[in-house]
Amino acid sequence: MSDKTLTRMDLSEAVFQEVGLSRNESAELVESVLQMMSDALVEGEQVKISSFGTFSVREKAARVGRNPKTGEEVPIQPRRVLTFRPSHLMKERVAAGNKR
Repeated sequence: MSDKTLTRMDLSEAVFQEVGLSRNESAELVESVLQMMSDALVEGEQVKISSFGTFSVREKAARVGRNPKTGEEVPIQPRRVLTFRPSHLMKERVAAGNKR
């Protein structure tokens, strides 16, 4: 497995290469898309990207956890968590990549 991380710079460079916008315009476009996604998730909306997957926010209730080292019970506060569910096409692509 590679240790490569896809960064914002990589995304804006891909937009620059594929679409032909300037590097600055490409970076602004990537930032704008990511900002729109973030804003929607903060508002509790789902973000669906066709053939990729769905990002959503889930509310987790308060519960009692346990410190694994001491065994002491610790209260865990309610919180919101981000979840991602890949589309079936994305799952198939990733699975096919594992067969190489």
